[in-house]
Amino acid sequence: MNKNIVIVAGEPYSVFLEILFKSIKLKKIKKPFILICSKKLLISQMKKLNYNIKINSINKHKIKDIKLLKNYINVLDIKFHFKKTFDKITNNSSKYIENCFDEGLRLIKIGKTKILINGPVSKKHFLKKKFLGITEYIAKKSGKKSQEVMLIYNKKLSVSPITTHLPLQDVKKNITTKKIIKNVITINSFFKDKLKKKPKFAVTGLNPHCETNKNFSEEEKIILPAIKRLKKKNININGPFAADTLFLKKNINKFNVVIGMYHDQVLTPIKTLYEFKAFNITLGLPFLRMTPDHGPNNFMLGKNRSDPSSMIEMFKFLSQIREN
Repeated sequence: MNKNIVIVAGEPYSVFLEILFKSIKLKKIKKPFILICSKKLLISQMKKLNYNIKINSINKHKIKDIKLLKNYINVLDIKFHFKKTFDKITNNSSKYIENCFDEGLRLIKIGKTKILINGPVSKKHFLKKKFLGITEYIAKKSGKKSQEVMLIYNKKLSVSPITTHLPLQDVKKNITTKKIIKNVITINSFFKDKLKKKPKFAVTGLNPHCETNKNFSEEEKIILPAIKRLKKKNININGPFAADTLFLKKNINKFNVVIGMYHDQVLTPIKTLYEFKAFNITLGLPFLRMTPDHGPNNFMLGKNRSDPSSMIEMFKFLSQIREN
């Protein structure tokens, strides 16, 4: 694997650059990286937030010959016209964000990297109801629509929702035995290949207490058949478990990956347990895509009070995974 790391800054008026500055100053980023963003905005936000980090400008037309410098921000400039260093999020940044992603994906295509980190974007202003989330946007741009698997990773416990950013009313009809099997196999392979670990999976039910008084039980008809087939593949997996008690210490300590049926069913408990010491990995793509586990947090912009823990944990992880 090419060891270069490419970072797409995402929404220009998010706290992403602030947490990047903090991670660098705390000396938590050991590997050199390419940051794709507006150089002018980068310098302006750095100055306003009172950071002083050296910048190395990258010529995108000579990308094959570049040498990345450690302890520098190696920036590939994408033009963005702005009036204020810190401002409200609007539709005006959409084209800029798209240009940044396109450049990042181009670097992957020419073999410059297989690791893409991105900052958060606004669903309302950037995705505009065309995609459920940035996970789905990147999968479509990568030609892997419907193959993506969302994993919120923490070294002690990771979680993965079968339905990623779907509204609750659409969850039930989008849970299938086939999708559960595909997601678990993808995560199992990732743990074995990259982390040299054999994961222990727990699977939640969909209904409260895994019970329903309806004629059709998702636990019996969809989830349990998937678990049985995965066991035959020598995967360490159990369930379905009631989500309201699964995350109790005496129960959750038996597992290191929880497969949930919908977003908040598993993301709420992992954020409660580990706060910002987890991050988002998208599996099922031709490259490893990662992002800190927070949104743009526009209301915190310019205050220099954002927690960089998720970014720090992400770079720790990158220093430990097997390169292949």
